[in-house]
Amino acid sequence: MKIVCYGVRPIEEPYFRKLNKYHYDLKLVNAYLDHDNVTEAEGCDAVLVRANCACDEQNLKKFKSYGINWVFTRTVGFNHYDLKAAKELDIKIARVPNYSPYAVANLAFTLGAALTRHVVAAVDAVHQGDFTVSPHYFSTEFNRLTVGIYGAGKIGAIEGKMWKSIGAKVLAYDPYPSDFARQYVKFVSEDDLLQSSDIVSVHVPYFPGKNDNLINSDFLKKMKETAFLINTARGQLADTNAVAKAVEDNEIAGYGADVVIDETRINGHKFNSLAEVPNSSVQSLMKLYPKVLITPHMGSFTEPALEDMISISYDNFHEMQETGDVKNKVEYKG
Repeated sequence: MKIVCYGVRPIEEPYFRKLNKYHYDLKLVNAYLDHDNVTEAEGCDAVLVRANCACDEQNLKKFKSYGINWVFTRTVGFNHYDLKAAKELDIKIARVPNYSPYAVANLAFTLGAALTRHVVAAVDAVHQGDFTVSPHYFSTEFNRLTVGIYGAGKIGAIEGKMWKSIGAKVLAYDPYPSDFARQYVKFVSEDDLLQSSDIVSVHVPYFPGKNDNLINSDFLKKMKETAFLINTARGQLADTNAVAKAVEDNEIAGYGADVVIDETRINGHKFNSLAEVPNSSVQSLMKLYPKVLITPHMGSFTEPALEDMISISYDNFHEMQETGDVKNKVEYKG
Protein backbone atom coordinates (compact mmCIF):
# COMPACT_ATOMS: atom_id res chain seq x y z
CA MET A 1 0.00 0.00 0.00
CA LYS A 2 1.30 3.46 -0.90
CA ILE A 3 0.70 6.18 1.67
CA VAL A 4 1.34 9.88 1.17
CA CYS A 5 2.19 11.58 4.46
CA TYR A 6 1.79 15.35 4.67
CA GLY A 7 3.47 17.71 7.13
CA VAL A 8 6.52 15.52 7.68
CA ARG A 9 9.42 17.64 8.88
CA PRO A 10 12.85 16.60 7.55
CA ILE A 11 13.98 15.61 11.06
CA GLU A 12 10.98 13.25 11.27
CA GLU A 13 11.63 11.39 8.01
CA PRO A 14 14.03 8.76 9.49
CA TYR A 15 11.39 7.84 12.08
CA PHE A 16 8.73 7.30 9.43
CA ARG A 17 11.08 4.89 7.69
CA LYS A 18 12.49 3.19 10.80
CA LEU A 19 9.04 2.47 12.25
CA ASN A 20 7.59 1.19 8.97
CA LYS A 21 7.06 -2.37 10.22
CA TYR A 22 4.36 -3.09 7.63
CA HIS A 23 6.65 -2.07 4.77
CA TYR A 24 4.35 0.55 3.31
CA ASP A 25 5.44 2.45 0.23
CA LEU A 26 5.83 5.93 1.72
CA LYS A 27 5.70 9.30 0.01
CA LEU A 28 6.77 11.95 2.52
CA VAL A 29 5.74 15.55 1.89
CA ASN A 30 7.28 18.26 4.09
CA ALA A 31 4.50 20.81 3.58
CA TYR A 32 1.10 20.74 5.24
CA LEU A 33 -1.74 19.61 2.98
CA ASP A 34 -3.23 22.52 1.04
CA HIS A 35 -5.14 23.06 -2.19
CA ASP A 36 -1.95 23.12 -4.25
CA ASN A 37 -0.10 20.04 -3.02
CA VAL A 38 -3.17 17.82 -2.79
CA THR A 39 -2.03 16.48 -6.17
CA GLU A 40 0.87 14.73 -4.39
CA ALA A 41 -1.70 12.09 -3.40
CA GLU A 42 -2.41 11.00 -6.96
CA GLY A 43 -1.36 7.39 -7.41
CA CYS A 44 -1.45 6.69 -3.67
CA ASP A 45 -3.81 4.39 -1.78
CA ALA A 46 -4.10 6.32 1.49
CA VAL A 47 -3.27 9.63 3.15
CA LEU A 48 -1.79 10.51 6.53
CA VAL A 49 -2.07 14.11 7.76
CA ARG A 50 -1.44 16.14 10.89
CA ALA A 51 -3.01 19.18 12.54
CA ASN A 52 -3.31 22.24 10.29
CA CYS A 53 -3.59 20.13 7.16
CA ALA A 54 -6.56 21.25 5.07
CA CYS A 55 -8.85 18.22 5.05
CA ASP A 56 -11.73 20.29 3.74
CA GLU A 57 -14.41 19.30 1.25
CA GLN A 58 -12.35 20.42 -1.73
CA ASN A 59 -9.34 18.28 -0.84
CA LEU A 60 -11.44 15.31 0.25
CA LYS A 61 -13.22 15.35 -3.10
CA LYS A 62 -9.83 15.41 -4.80
CA PHE A 63 -8.68 12.41 -2.79
CA LYS A 64 -11.86 10.57 -3.70
CA SER A 65 -11.26 11.28 -7.39
CA TYR A 66 -7.88 9.55 -6.98
CA GLY A 67 -9.63 6.49 -5.53
CA ILE A 68 -8.45 7.21 -1.98
CA ASN A 69 -10.87 6.18 0.77
CA TRP A 70 -8.65 6.39 3.86
CA VAL A 71 -7.48 9.78 5.13
CA PHE A 72 -6.04 9.29 8.61
CA THR A 73 -4.43 11.75 11.03
CA ARG A 74 -1.47 11.21 13.33
CA THR A 75 -2.94 13.58 15.91
CA VAL A 76 -5.39 13.34 18.79
CA GLY A 77 -7.44 16.28 17.53
CA PHE A 78 -9.38 16.12 14.29
CA ASN A 79 -10.85 19.60 13.85
CA HIS A 80 -8.84 19.94 10.61
CA TYR A 81 -11.41 17.66 8.90
CA ASP A 82 -14.75 18.43 7.32
CA LEU A 83 -16.34 15.37 8.90
CA LYS A 84 -19.68 15.86 7.16
CA ALA A 85 -18.02 15.93 3.75
CA ALA A 86 -15.97 12.85 4.64
CA LYS A 87 -19.12 10.94 5.53
CA GLU A 88 -20.87 11.97 2.33
CA LEU A 89 -17.83 10.89 0.31
CA ASP A 90 -17.50 7.63 2.30
CA ILE A 91 -13.95 8.51 3.28
CA LYS A 92 -12.78 6.77 6.45
CA ILE A 93 -10.93 8.72 9.13
CA ALA A 94 -8.86 7.44 12.03
CA ARG A 95 -6.78 9.25 14.61
CA VAL A 96 -4.16 8.60 17.28
CA PRO A 97 -6.18 8.70 20.53
CA ASN A 98 -3.13 9.32 22.68
CA TYR A 99 0.63 9.61 22.64
CA SER A 100 3.24 10.34 25.30
CA PRO A 101 1.43 12.73 27.66
CA TYR A 102 4.75 14.06 28.90
CA ALA A 103 5.39 15.92 25.64
CA VAL A 104 2.69 18.59 25.97
CA ALA A 105 2.79 18.48 29.78
CA ASN A 106 6.51 19.31 29.72
CA LEU A 107 5.95 22.35 27.52
CA ALA A 108 2.99 23.60 29.58
CA PHE A 109 5.10 23.27 32.73
CA THR A 110 8.01 25.07 31.05
CA LEU A 111 5.85 28.00 29.93
CA GLY A 112 4.40 28.36 33.42
CA ALA A 113 7.81 28.16 35.04
CA ALA A 114 9.38 30.64 32.61
CA LEU A 115 6.62 33.19 33.14
CA THR A 116 6.65 32.80 36.92
CA ARG A 117 10.41 33.46 37.14
CA HIS A 118 10.42 36.05 34.31
CA VAL A 119 13.19 34.08 32.61
CA VAL A 120 12.59 35.28 29.06
CA ALA A 121 12.45 38.95 30.01
CA ALA A 122 15.69 38.62 31.99
CA VAL A 123 17.53 36.72 29.26
CA ASP A 124 16.46 39.26 26.64
CA ALA A 125 17.68 42.13 28.81
CA VAL A 126 21.05 40.50 29.43
CA HIS A 127 21.55 39.85 25.73
CA GLN A 128 21.12 43.58 25.23
CA GLY A 129 23.80 44.27 27.84
CA ASP A 130 21.46 44.98 30.77
CA PHE A 131 22.70 43.02 33.78
CA THR A 132 20.61 44.91 36.33
CA VAL A 133 18.03 42.99 38.33
CA SER A 134 14.75 44.63 37.47
CA PRO A 135 12.05 44.78 40.17
CA HIS A 136 9.81 43.13 37.57
CA TYR A 137 11.83 39.90 38.05
CA PHE A 138 10.73 39.55 41.69
CA SER A 139 8.74 36.34 42.08
CA THR A 140 7.55 33.65 44.41
CA GLU A 141 8.95 30.10 44.52
CA PHE A 142 7.41 27.08 42.85
CA ASN A 143 6.74 25.25 46.10
CA ARG A 144 4.51 28.16 47.18
CA LEU A 145 2.42 28.15 44.02
CA THR A 146 -1.13 26.96 43.61
CA VAL A 147 -1.42 25.51 40.12
CA GLY A 148 -4.80 24.91 38.53
CA ILE A 149 -5.13 22.20 35.89
CA TYR A 150 -8.19 22.97 33.77
CA GLY A 151 -8.94 19.60 32.21
CA ALA A 152 -7.25 16.73 34.02
CA GLY A 153 -6.97 14.04 31.38
CA LYS A 154 -3.64 12.27 30.95
CA ILE A 155 -1.73 15.36 29.84
CA GLY A 156 -3.21 17.58 32.54
CA ALA A 157 -2.64 14.94 35.20
CA ILE A 158 1.01 14.57 34.19
CA GLU A 159 1.55 18.32 34.41
CA GLY A 160 -0.08 18.19 37.83
CA LYS A 161 2.33 15.42 38.79
CA MET A 162 5.27 17.58 37.74
CA TRP A 163 4.15 20.55 39.82
CA LYS A 164 3.31 18.39 42.82
CA SER A 165 6.78 16.83 42.71
CA ILE A 166 8.36 20.21 43.47
CA GLY A 167 5.97 21.09 46.26
CA ALA A 168 3.24 23.12 44.57
CA LYS A 169 -0.38 22.77 45.58
CA VAL A 170 -2.23 21.39 42.56
CA LEU A 171 -5.95 21.87 41.94
CA ALA A 172 -7.94 20.55 39.00
CA TYR A 173 -11.29 21.03 37.37
CA ASP A 174 -12.75 18.34 35.14
CA PRO A 175 -16.36 17.19 34.72
CA TYR A 176 -15.07 13.61 34.59
CA PRO A 177 -12.42 13.30 37.32
CA SER A 178 -10.22 10.21 37.04
CA ASP A 179 -8.61 8.11 39.74
CA PHE A 180 -5.29 8.49 37.90
CA ALA A 181 -5.44 12.28 38.22
CA ARG A 182 -6.50 12.11 41.87
CA GLN A 183 -2.98 10.89 42.70
CA TYR A 184 -1.62 14.33 41.85
CA VAL A 185 -4.44 16.87 42.04
CA LYS A 186 -7.30 17.95 44.24
CA PHE A 187 -10.52 18.35 42.26
CA VAL A 188 -12.45 21.56 42.90
CA SER A 189 -15.12 23.61 41.16
CA GLU A 190 -14.29 25.72 38.11
CA ASP A 191 -14.70 28.97 40.03
CA ASP A 192 -12.55 27.77 42.94
CA LEU A 193 -9.77 26.80 40.54
CA LEU A 194 -9.79 30.10 38.64
CA GLN A 195 -10.00 32.23 41.78
CA SER A 196 -7.29 30.36 43.71
CA SER A 197 -4.60 29.49 41.17
CA ASP A 198 -1.32 31.28 40.46
CA ILE A 199 -1.06 29.37 37.19
CA VAL A 200 -4.06 28.10 35.23
CA SER A 201 -3.07 25.52 32.62
CA VAL A 202 -5.73 24.51 30.09
CA HIS A 203 -5.85 20.94 28.77
CA VAL A 204 -9.29 20.40 27.24
CA PRO A 205 -10.21 19.08 23.77
CA TYR A 206 -11.66 21.51 21.27
CA PHE A 207 -15.14 20.80 19.91
CA PRO A 208 -15.96 23.22 17.05
CA GLY A 209 -19.14 25.15 17.70
CA LYS A 210 -19.34 23.95 21.30
CA ASN A 211 -16.47 25.35 23.34
CA ASP A 212 -15.07 28.06 21.09
CA ASN A 213 -13.78 31.00 23.17
CA LEU A 214 -14.09 29.04 26.40
CA ILE A 215 -11.40 31.37 27.69
CA ASN A 216 -13.35 34.63 27.45
CA SER A 217 -13.55 37.84 29.47
CA ASP A 218 -15.74 36.21 32.14
CA PHE A 219 -13.24 33.35 32.51
CA LEU A 220 -10.32 35.78 32.76
CA LYS A 221 -12.03 38.08 35.28
CA LYS A 222 -12.29 35.16 37.70
CA MET A 223 -8.51 34.74 37.71
CA LYS A 224 -6.13 36.49 40.09
CA GLU A 225 -4.41 39.60 38.73
CA THR A 226 -1.08 37.96 39.56
CA ALA A 227 -1.91 34.69 37.79
CA PHE A 228 -0.53 33.31 34.55
CA LEU A 229 -2.66 31.50 31.98
CA ILE A 230 -1.23 28.64 29.89
CA ASN A 231 -2.92 27.19 26.79
CA THR A 232 -1.29 24.23 25.07
CA ALA A 233 -4.61 22.77 23.92
CA ARG A 234 -6.15 24.65 20.97
CA GLY A 235 -6.11 28.27 19.89
CA GLN A 236 -9.85 28.28 19.25
CA LEU A 237 -10.47 27.75 22.97
CA ALA A 238 -9.31 31.31 23.68
CA ASP A 239 -10.86 34.62 22.74
CA THR A 240 -7.57 36.08 21.58
CA ASN A 241 -8.64 39.70 21.90
CA ALA A 242 -9.98 39.11 25.41
CA VAL A 243 -6.70 37.50 26.48
CA ALA A 244 -4.65 40.34 24.99
CA LYS A 245 -6.80 42.93 26.75
CA ALA A 246 -6.56 41.10 30.07
CA VAL A 247 -2.76 41.06 29.87
CA GLU A 248 -2.55 44.66 28.66
CA ASP A 249 -4.87 45.87 31.43
CA ASN A 250 -2.98 43.82 34.05
CA GLU A 251 -6.06 41.74 34.80
CA ILE A 252 -3.77 38.70 34.56
CA ALA A 253 0.03 38.66 34.79
CA GLY A 254 0.78 36.90 31.52
CA TYR A 255 -0.08 34.25 28.97
CA GLY A 256 1.84 31.30 27.59
CA ALA A 257 0.54 29.46 24.54
CA ASP A 258 1.65 26.78 22.12
CA VAL A 259 -1.45 27.38 20.01
CA VAL A 260 -3.11 30.33 18.28
CA ILE A 261 -6.13 30.88 16.09
CA ASP A 262 -5.77 30.80 12.30
CA GLU A 263 -2.92 28.30 12.48
CA THR A 264 -3.40 27.06 8.91
CA ARG A 265 -2.24 30.48 7.69
CA ILE A 266 0.43 30.95 10.35
CA ASN A 267 2.13 27.74 11.40
CA GLY A 268 4.93 26.50 9.19
CA HIS A 269 5.58 29.99 7.81
CA LYS A 270 8.51 32.29 8.52
CA PHE A 271 7.42 35.92 8.49
CA ASN A 272 9.89 38.78 8.12
CA SER A 273 8.09 40.94 10.65
CA LEU A 274 5.24 40.87 13.11
CA ALA A 275 3.21 42.98 10.69
CA GLU A 276 3.27 40.12 8.17
CA VAL A 277 1.50 37.69 10.51
CA PRO A 278 -1.88 37.31 8.77
CA ASN A 279 -4.10 37.78 11.80
CA SER A 280 -4.39 41.06 13.70
CA SER A 281 -5.60 39.35 16.89
CA VAL A 282 -2.53 37.13 16.99
CA GLN A 283 -0.40 40.20 16.31
CA SER A 284 -1.95 41.91 19.34
CA LEU A 285 -0.84 39.01 21.53
CA MET A 286 2.67 38.94 20.07
CA LYS A 287 3.12 42.64 20.81
CA LEU A 288 2.79 41.85 24.52
CA TYR A 289 6.01 39.78 24.61
CA PRO A 290 7.62 38.93 27.04
CA LYS A 291 4.48 38.94 29.20
CA VAL A 292 3.04 36.74 26.46
CA LEU A 293 5.09 33.76 25.29
CA ILE A 294 3.99 31.93 22.15
CA THR A 295 5.59 28.80 20.71
CA PRO A 296 4.84 27.34 17.24
CA HIS A 297 2.60 24.40 18.24
CA MET A 298 5.57 22.24 19.16
CA GLY A 299 4.12 20.53 22.22
CA SER A 300 4.12 17.08 20.64
CA PHE A 301 7.52 17.62 19.00
CA THR A 302 9.44 15.10 21.10
CA GLU A 303 10.92 11.77 20.12
CA PRO A 304 8.62 9.58 22.28
CA ALA A 305 5.48 11.40 21.10
CA LEU A 306 6.54 11.23 17.45
CA GLU A 307 7.25 7.51 17.70
CA ASP A 308 3.83 6.92 19.25
CA MET A 309 2.03 8.96 16.58
CA ILE A 310 3.75 7.19 13.69
CA SER A 311 3.46 3.66 15.12
CA ILE A 312 -0.21 3.98 16.02
CA SER A 313 -0.98 5.50 12.61
CA TYR A 314 0.66 2.55 10.87
CA ASP A 315 -1.31 0.19 13.12
CA ASN A 316 -4.51 2.01 12.13
CA PHE A 317 -3.82 1.44 8.44
CA HIS A 318 -2.93 -2.20 9.07
CA GLU A 319 -6.11 -2.81 11.07
CA MET A 320 -8.20 -1.24 8.31
CA GLN A 321 -6.49 -3.40 5.70
CA GLU A 322 -6.97 -6.58 7.70
CA THR A 323 -10.49 -6.09 9.06
CA GLY A 324 -12.15 -3.34 7.04
CA ASP A 325 -12.59 -1.27 10.19
CA VAL A 326 -10.44 0.49 12.79
CA LYS A 327 -11.05 1.02 16.50
CA ASN A 328 -9.62 4.55 16.40
CA LYS A 329 -12.06 5.76 13.76
CA VAL A 330 -13.60 9.22 13.74
CA GLU A 331 -17.16 9.65 12.47
CA TYR A 332 -19.50 12.54 11.80
CA LYS A 333 -22.06 12.84 14.62
CA GLY A 334 -24.41 15.39 13.08
